[in-house]
Amino acid sequence: MADAPSTLKPAETAAALVEMAVAKHNTRWDKTFFKAVLAGVMLSFGGLFYLIMAGGSAGIGASNPGLVKVMAGFVFPVGLVMIVLQGFDLLTSNLMIFPMAAIKGAIPWWGVPVNWIIVTFGNLVGSLFFAALLAKSDGLVTAEPYLGYIQSFAITKAITPAWYQIFLRGIGCNWLVCVAVWQAAAAKETSSKIVATWFPIWVFVACGFDHVVANMFSLPLSIMLHSELTTDYYIKKSLIASYLGNIVGGLLVGLPAVYFYLGDWEAGGLRAAEEAETEKASASYSSA
Repeated sequence: MADAPSTLKPAETAAALVEMAVAKHNTRWDKTFFKAVLAGVMLSFGGLFYLIMAGGSAGIGASNPGLVKVMAGFVFPVGLVMIVLQGFDLLTSNLMIFPMAAIKGAIPWWGVPVNWIIVTFGNLVGSLFFAALLAKSDGLVTAEPYLGYIQSFAITKAITPAWYQIFLRGIGCNWLVCVAVWQAAAAKETSSKIVATWFPIWVFVACGFDHVVANMFSLPLSIMLHSELTTDYYIKKSLIASYLGNIVGGLLVGLPAVYFYLGDWEAGGLRAAEEAETEKASASYSSA
């Protein structure tokens, strides 16, 4: 007897992501919010790890800045791995799977913005909680070299780039994040899920793309540490641009998946099977 494949086929993965969106849509809103809060915390653990690695490597960065980006990028994915394995709600993956489910009629269209709003605020609360209590108040990054690095990080991340550049970086970011989520959904073993998640996230962080939720930790933390960035400038310059870019990035993975793999999903998917059972039961009742 042949061994079962270790990964799902692309069509199976696409269907699994739609069913994941259906399950999330049917989850009570309070549970969705608190799962999003915890996702913000988990991602911030990775964000703090990144800042400590990058901020503490000034000597290497002076002579080889690319190496520091690769080193710091390598440690960041631990946050998304924890989110994937615990089943928490991160906005960026929902930007992909909810439109997929809505296009196929598995959830109503109003469910898309409702989920995005709830998860956005949940991720924000978790990120701000972590930044205020587990990064600033405990003194982990309030001294040099970390303080200066975080303050300068805000300048290079949100002040120096043009709005359209942050938007484009947001596209690249969530394109890779959603590839990571896709690969993790396809993998059946825990170790495979970790590896499948790790590499695309490593690439986006090392390249310097913009993740709206990751920025909810690092940029507010810089504001708390009195960088040049202000709250209103962060919202209009970074938050909105990266949010819109992340939406486009998610769609660039989700929409082709629907086109390539879910054309006949209603005929062969779970929802159609349930409808067939209902019709069969109705026919049996009518003939009785």
